[in-house]
Amino acid sequence: MTVVGFHVSHEQLPPGEGLRVARLAQNAGFDAAMCSDHLAPWSERQGESSLAWPWLGAALAGTDLSYGTVCAPGQRYHPVVVAQAVATLGAMFPGRFWVALGSGENLNEHVTGDPWPPKADRDARLAECVQVIRALLRGEEVDHSGLVVAHQARLWTLPEVVPPLLCPALTAATAARHAAWADGLITVNQPVADLRQIVEAYREAGGAGEVMVQVHLSWAPDLAEAEAVALDQWRTNTGSPETAADTATTAEFDARARDVGISDVRRTVLVSADLGELTARLAELRDAGADRLYLHHVGRRQDAFVEAFGAHVLPALR
Repeated sequence: MTVVGFHVSHEQLPPGEGLRVARLAQNAGFDAAMCSDHLAPWSERQGESSLAWPWLGAALAGTDLSYGTVCAPGQRYHPVVVAQAVATLGAMFPGRFWVALGSGENLNEHVTGDPWPPKADRDARLAECVQVIRALLRGEEVDHSGLVVAHQARLWTLPEVVPPLLCPALTAATAARHAAWADGLITVNQPVADLRQIVEAYREAGGAGEVMVQVHLSWAPDLAEAEAVALDQWRTNTGSPETAADTATTAEFDARARDVGISDVRRTVLVSADLGELTARLAELRDAGADRLYLHHVGRRQDAFVEAFGAHVLPALR
């Protein structure tokens, strides 16, 4: 049975509110949860960006759900620090945590003052980070010198169950590039044909484990309200993967999205007042190869979404 999870967007929700709605989602019947890990939001209108790691500890202790996040080691986060965070959560909450390791976005990474590398270099750096993190999670002492450096690094607290390390991919090329090291794949909602292509590229390159899809959607009982929420909150997230990775500041994202309309937003967000229509769209993603769907209502108010989807959409998908 497909797992249906709830996404907590730290760019939109203060951490205490995120914890409250995670509990609400558990009570409504969601199977799992995930959260974002950003230093800055994509828009001034989103207005938040708390640190994922302490929040994950509180959420894992405060609910019975499993959790995951997408993290970018190599610049803002040293891979040894990432490995220690993963090991600690894994030791405290066996089998309830996963992390996806990505090549990062300039929005979050430029604060170090280091140059923002081109995609090929970021992919190579990520591969080195994964090598370091996996060795540390095996209990090895690591010395590594390359695009990242680790010197006499060792983890003294290790999990009995090593959390899965997933590959986040927005394109088939990225899915294939990182399939060899990944324990699973996570991507975002897109046309079914494109999703199938990403899944096929990952599997053909030897990718194992589950396929997860984070689904951006906007629902309200009134279509005009659902469209207004999507346009207000998510119009900065309609650019290409390259634009998303390379844009440096929240202000630049807002400037780029100044003339974006609802038709553009609909390419990345499922927008509807019809729960039956949204259920059908989610079922299409499930049938295209998703083992897990993580639903992200792009509004800043979550209660009505959680209640409606818990009562009507989750039972229908199952």
